[in-house]
Amino acid sequence: MTRPVAVITGASEGIGAELARIFAARGHELALVARRGARLNALADDIAAKGGPRPLPIELDLASAGAADALSERLTEAGLAPNFLVNNAGFGLMGRAIELDASEQLAMVDLNMRALTALTLRFLPSIVAAKGGVLNVASVAAFMPGPGFAVYYASKAYVRSFSEALSQELKPAGVKVACLCPGPVETGFQARAGFDFSGVMGAMKPAMLPAAEVARQGYEGLMAGKRVIVPGFVNRMFVWGSAATPRALLLPLLATAQKRR
Repeated sequence: MTRPVAVITGASEGIGAELARIFAARGHELALVARRGARLNALADDIAAKGGPRPLPIELDLASAGAADALSERLTEAGLAPNFLVNNAGFGLMGRAIELDASEQLAMVDLNMRALTALTLRFLPSIVAAKGGVLNVASVAAFMPGPGFAVYYASKAYVRSFSEALSQELKPAGVKVACLCPGPVETGFQARAGFDFSGVMGAMKPAMLPAAEVARQGYEGLMAGKRVIVPGFVNRMFVWGSAATPRALLLPLLATAQKRR
């Protein structure tokens, strides 16, 4: 006998940790996956202290070879079968592609795209059997090219495209697939990407949503059957405006904005 579990990757901080709290508060048993085991255990203890079952923390580098198999084996050993999968693990690097380290950019592709796809394909049979769901975390970057952030924006465009297609494919099976596309949220992601919160990014702070609010909208959007979730009015207007702007104008505007960061 196996128990259903919501698997949340990148759960050690930020949006991932808040998604874990939301899922737990709504009665889901959890498996939390990230590289930083100490943070996962602290989050598991915090969730358990609120009265729910203690999540299973799994310390794992999802970009490593065989990570999907290793995660599947760990869940099987614990008697767990995924009914929900939240692909939140990912990172970005800001700068011109020619100037950034090539191996780091390829590592970003491995985590943001390959690992997300591998986990989804690995656990889809279990999710379909449970009529559960998949929540893939992308970004407003998924809606436009990103000079100065080229590989990251491209990786998130893949996540959005994959999620929307999968949503249509799995709809007859009663499975929900959603893509969460937040704008900037002040978390550890920005520090790794190289954001400077003075200047332009500082001016954007009042429009930023807290990670907990982004997570809430992501969870509720998934359960409501939405395909794409863009939290925040300003972010939705930004997405709409970018779609309506000719690329010949949009690309230099975005390039200038990235330089100011």
